[in-house]
Amino acid sequence: MKSATEYVFFETRLKRELVNITHRLEEVVAKSGVKEGLCLVSAMHITSGIWVNDEEEGLKADFLDWAERLAPAADYRHHATGEDNGDAHLKRTLVGHQTTLPVTAGKLDLGPWEQVFYAEFDGQRKKRVVVKVLGE
Repeated sequence: MKSATEYVFFETRLKRELVNITHRLEEVVAKSGVKEGLCLVSAMHITSGIWVNDEEEGLKADFLDWAERLAPAADYRHHATGEDNGDAHLKRTLVGHQTTLPVTAGKLDLGPWEQVFYAEFDGQRKKRVVVKVLGE
């Protein structure tokens, strides 16, 4: 079995945004040499997640609005620690921190409209994602 690990780094510009990382993941998979297997993608920040969906501006705005309705910016008990990002932690819980994607014939095997996003809920700084590709 082959395995490859790579860290993808980037800067988020906004406090809340969706960063399409599909192309970067495709590069990692191609470089790994794995033809059949799995690609694990995990956000390495406790206020962000990984979201697989369509690259469509209306849907992305709807998603961020939905997350805000479910976990609005408010005065959370977490803020007693000196932080002010309790809502971002809850939004990450809604989205999930990682996903596993199939690799077939040496490429990500995504549906026709599927893209992979880094979902940022407390941004405006350097971020990273760990990508692990496993298989034959």
